[in-house]
Amino acid sequence: MNNVRVGVVGVGHIGREHARVYSQLPGTELVGVYDLDSQVAEKVAQRHGVKAFSSAQALAEVIDAATIATPTSSHHEIATQLLDLGKHVLVEKPITDNTEQAKALVDLAQTKNLVLQVGHIERFNPALNALEEKLTRPRFIEAHRLSTYPGRSTDIGVVLDLMIHDLEVVLHLVRSPIVSVDSVGTAVLSKGEDIANARIRFENGCVANITTSRISFEKVRKIRVFQNDAYLSLDYFDQSGEIYRKIDSRIVKETIKVEKDEPLKLELAAFVDCARHGRAPRIGGAQAAVALELAMRITEQIARQNATA
Repeated sequence: MNNVRVGVVGVGHIGREHARVYSQLPGTELVGVYDLDSQVAEKVAQRHGVKAFSSAQALAEVIDAATIATPTSSHHEIATQLLDLGKHVLVEKPITDNTEQAKALVDLAQTKNLVLQVGHIERFNPALNALEEKLTRPRFIEAHRLSTYPGRSTDIGVVLDLMIHDLEVVLHLVRSPIVSVDSVGTAVLSKGEDIANARIRFENGCVANITTSRISFEKVRKIRVFQNDAYLSLDYFDQSGEIYRKIDSRIVKETIKVEKDEPLKLELAAFVDCARHGRAPRIGGAQAAVALELAMRITEQIARQNATA
């Protein structure tokens, strides 16, 4: 079977990692890259022995599929262009910066019968997969995602930048309509919020409390899930987890077995497989659009509160 020919549009901090992984994936041929900064594109292209193209359209002429890892505000335009040209697309999260554009991309991909995958990478974290095997009915979820100030993606607030990962995971785990959302947040170093908290109540009774910051001195990516028979704790960074159960009058801890691997490699391998066989992706445009809608609701709630403060 022929290799799937791929390219990367936008080879900054995230895109260059996509190029690295594609260059190593079996059954995949990294054909080239494109970036508005031609020097950056040339450097990444030389590293992998491929061509730096002069435009996204020129790159699209010689590939089957592409990653879009450009600023969020450009996702809709570039993804529309590539889908119109008949190319499968993986767009980094968030899918777009407004829900109307996200839905338009979903509709276009369906019309063209093309794969539209979105880079919600935690769904490919082996630790989350291990947690799901132990999951029954979540009653309370607590997620913490802290990072140092990135100096990138500051065109969007921390909710769209980082919290959206946890929002998508929580929506996937709970699978129940939302009853209410109560959010707070504040800007510290950026125009948008740099730290935020959202408390989400679901129709089935589950409550999720999510805290995200990009002004921390440490990096933390953890989620805890409480259910009727157990409490599960997961560390995305370490790809480790524990489950705590009550046995008689004692709390017993059990280590959750995790087969560690690089989430980005698993994510891109899944995308290439979907592109090759025309399969629906694990996290497609429709799921990403729902997560975006919730993230926008939280962002707008925070903005309204801060405007009246």
